[in-house]
Amino acid sequence: MSPRPHLPARAFRPLAALPPWLAHALRAQRGPVPWSAVTRGALAAGPLLLVSVLVGRTSLGVVAAIAAMLAGINDRPGSRRTAVKRLGAPALVGAGGLLVGTYVGDHVGAVALTAVLTGLGLLAGGMSAIGPVASGGGTQLLVASAIGAGMPVAEPGWARALAFLAGAGWLLALRLVLPTPGAMTGDFRFDGERDAVARVYDAVADLLDATGTEHATARRAALTAALDHAQDALAGPRLRRYASSSSERRLHAQFAAALPLAEAATALAWAAEPLSERASAGPRRLAAAVRENTHTGPLPAPARSAPALRALDDALLHAADAFDQGGGGDLHARRHGVRNLLRTGFGAGGREYGLRVALSFGASAAVAQALYHSQWYGRHTHWYWLPATAVFLVKPDLGPLVSRVLCRAAGTVLGALLFAGFAAVLPRPEGLVALVALCGALIPVSTRHFAAQTAVVTVLVLSLVMVGGEPQASVGRIVETLLACGIVLIVGHLPMPGRRGGQVRARLAAAVRAADAYLTHVLDGSDDRAARWALRREAYRALAEARTAIALAAHELPALARHTEGTDEVAAVLERLVDTTTACAVHLDDTGRLTARHRERLAELLDELAAGRDRVGLRTPVPDLPVPVAG
Repeated sequence: MSPRPHLPARAFRPLAALPPWLAHALRAQRGPVPWSAVTRGALAAGPLLLVSVLVGRTSLGVVAAIAAMLAGINDRPGSRRTAVKRLGAPALVGAGGLLVGTYVGDHVGAVALTAVLTGLGLLAGGMSAIGPVASGGGTQLLVASAIGAGMPVAEPGWARALAFLAGAGWLLALRLVLPTPGAMTGDFRFDGERDAVARVYDAVADLLDATGTEHATARRAALTAALDHAQDALAGPRLRRYASSSSERRLHAQFAAALPLAEAATALAWAAEPLSERASAGPRRLAAAVRENTHTGPLPAPARSAPALRALDDALLHAADAFDQGGGGDLHARRHGVRNLLRTGFGAGGREYGLRVALSFGASAAVAQALYHSQWYGRHTHWYWLPATAVFLVKPDLGPLVSRVLCRAAGTVLGALLFAGFAAVLPRPEGLVALVALCGALIPVSTRHFAAQTAVVTVLVLSLVMVGGEPQASVGRIVETLLACGIVLIVGHLPMPGRRGGQVRARLAAAVRAADAYLTHVLDGSDDRAARWALRREAYRALAEARTAIALAAHELPALARHTEGTDEVAAVLERLVDTTTACAVHLDDTGRLTARHRERLAELLDELAAGRDRVGLRTPVPDLPVPVAG
């Protein structure tokens, strides 16, 4: 349920002069309005709440609406298959957290409750280091456990958990059933996959157009992102091991055919020699054929005057054949076993992540319990707001710490003031139910900026509280949020065991290992191209993940950002090394030997990588340069 980090490719010029931590808080993502997600949001929490009010089960309807809201934050563009995992897995974990929270809230005292919530924070924080879906699960685990422990609901824990699953399941059902743009082209089930694969071919063409210009590096990064997105869209959960329909097998074949094209385009970009427009015409026709579900027709062939151009021509011929045959293909997706996932969760990055989340969540729960039992500002029934708010503030993958705090505070104040105005004029409960439906529709748009998302969620939550029978609570919501901001800021700057920046170094170390495996395979002269493409995909994916973590860390306050200084230079060297490895692979396929330029460039980059590793304190060995391939 993580909002996307706000790291646009182009910064607004007025923000360039601001400190990074402040500029980040002011940036917002741009793009077309996701009308399909807006429609699903409007049909999710509001109608669920309306039905529950009509049947006299308002409290369960509030729980279901909260689950639909949390699932709506995770409802991102992509395939239906990916949505099952992205929305379903966190909902299952959240339902478990709701059960645990309900049990401990009903049967233990304040001290034991705080200890249990702190332990859940440690578990959820370490789990969140694994990846976006695990992070969404960790967030819902903590939010739901706080709600279960503190929300005054008469129904037993199992009924609350079922209501939570029903709310998230309803949004997931809408995602699977309702059409999306482009769904009428070809097979209705695979509209998200088709668009993702078409974007890969567009990205290949864009990279070819940018070859020899200053935009080549950014276009290569965009190609990596497109490949990652398409690979995830096609490799989502399935009932059967292999593609079971001709449409799906065709999409798999079209994705597999894009891999040699991407490899050749990367090698041409590495050579940095401008190409004619004819070179990108073929990939653009392939993109149109995927998007419109038609045949490719004749493809313009590029000149075959260099190894990489010959590789591009061969890849186009292979793609034309794959489009006609449509017999399926290997997705070359990453496969991490349980051992690797546990190593990530309990490694240096996971431990640092888990400690921060546990301390913030536990401290906020302790403060909330102290205020609740001392009746410092009244015995209000929503003390759980404080730890639930801290969850969104402490999650490092949601953005830099100060940016999260500033956006959360501003969004909460704005949302609370807006709700106070709405509550004064709207009829109850029908007006509040309509307001919940409106907020559900706005969530997909508001995820472009954390403050906007916070404002929308604040209005939605306060509406649910009032529909549930509580009085207007805008002031309490502001107070709880500001307390959570203070707690998280303090915990975020506390010294911790080990070296700061563990998550960044863990991602960077994984990228170094992936690059090592890819380079070793290429220079060993193996003829297994499928294995090579899988290793290349893993190297670029790991590098992209490291780049994201480094960019987020660089936008922290200077006291925190200094702990990861120099990691961006190491990532840049690693990126050039993987690009050079790709160029070597293409050249070896054509001639069977490397040129002096290739060997000298590899040696230079490996030396730079070794020096950079020592500067930033990485313990991962830098790959050696094998000598089996003569010049």
